[in-house]
Order: sequence, then structure tokens, then C-alpha cells
Amino acid sequence: MIHLSGIHFIRQDRHILEDVSLDIKQGEHWILLGRNGSGKTTLLEMMNGYEFPSRGTVDVLENRYGQCDVREVRKKIGYISQSLFEKLNLNDPVWEVVATGEYAYLRFYQEIPREVKERALHMLEKVRILHLADQPLGTLSQGERKKVMLARSLMMKPSILIMDEPAAGLDLYERERLLTDINDLSKQDITVVYVTHHIEEIVPLFTHVALIEQGKLIAAGPKKEVLTPENVNKAFGVQITLEWFQERPWIKVIEPR
Repeated sequence: MIHLSGIHFIRQDRHILEDVSLDIKQGEHWILLGRNGSGKTTLLEMMNGYEFPSRGTVDVLENRYGQCDVREVRKKIGYISQSLFEKLNLNDPVWEVVATGEYAYLRFYQEIPREVKERALHMLEKVRILHLADQPLGTLSQGERKKVMLARSLMMKPSILIMDEPAAGLDLYERERLLTDINDLSKQDITVVYVTHHIEEIVPLFTHVALIEQGKLIAAGPKKEVLTPENVNKAFGVQITLEWFQERPWIKVIEPR
């Protein structure tokens, strides 16, 4: 599904990514975990074809970036990020914002087909906010907006769904509601890649973890093999204990490094 090989990314003499290789196979769901500024979002930008490596290769859905039409590949990738949300019109009704995901538009300038509207309403029902369909996007809470972005990203039936810190800024209640919807993606034929710096967001859906620190890959593989106190200490600089409860990891901090 996604194969990164020997990725280096240098910007203005700063080595943001250094020799990162990652192989994400069909049926796997990955967490990219690390501190702020560790290079996680840059990796997502490369998977989406918005950034290209200084060295190394990026293959997505059997297409090598630099040798294909990246715009066509993006039609098979759902993407949730704050930067994308900021490009949307806050005055548009929620159902219309969701419907734009069918074509990867930011907004409509022509009549919207009835079947597209019906599909958008169905997606809102799946994330339990159908009652907000006619509300302007700008009137929604942070948690409701995240659900809109999730519904929008699923409109095109993507093969890959990439999420950049979707739970950022949410309170405990809204975060857990959103994570429930994300965990339900296990029922769909879709590969999920999720960036966070919060270990407790690793819900049972996720099968693999990549730990990143200062542009380097510390460890990558099945989540229970990667998420050890030693590896977490390398990535975050804190001593911890870690326990699994209901297939989610929970940590207790002992002391900073």
C-alpha cells in the first residue's frame, strides 16, 4: 500500500528526515508516534505527494511518486488535517462540505447531484451527526468538525485514510467519541495511517506503530513489540511504565530524562 525507502528530507540545511524506510501493507493500520517536530507530518505530506524527498523513493498504491500523476493517486487517499479544514468555507452547510469529498473539491460552484447529497447525509448518519446536516460548518464544536472531516474523507471510498492529529484540541468526551468512530473503520476495506503524540489514542483498530524522533525511525512494527518503555523513553525522553487495557496502551510517567 505504502512503501518509503531510504527517505531523506533536507530543507534549508536542516535534516528533517534521515534514512526513513517504512512498509505499510494492506490490512495493516499504522500509528506514527513521536514528539512535536519529530517529522511525522512531513512523512504524511510525502505519502500524499505534497512533499517529495531529497533522497529515497515513495511508492503508494503501486505508483512511484515522480513517475506518475500524483493527482490521480490522491483520488484514492482520504486526508484529514487542520490545514485542509482551514481551506473550507465555514458558511457552507455541513452536508455540502461532506459532499465535496466525493470529488476532492473545497466547495461546489454548480448543482450537486442528488445521489451525492444522499450519500453525504448517509455518511453524517454513520458518524452520528445527521441532525447537523443543514448547520453552517462554522457553528459546529471542535469535536463535530472533526466528525465532518472524517465523513468527508470517506465519501470517495478511499483505499488509504491518512489522519494528522485528528483528536488535537478535543476534550476527553469529544476525543473518545471520535476515536470510537475511527475504531469502527475496522469494518471497512481501508488502510489507516494516523499521526499523534498521545499514546492513549492507539485504539484497538491499530496494528502497527512507527516511533519517530528527530527525523529518525526508532522502531517500527507490531504495536506491542514497538511500544516498550525503552522505546518510548527514546522517543519522548521520559521514564514510563506501560500497561495494556482493553487493547489500548496506557502509561504512567516516572520521571523526565
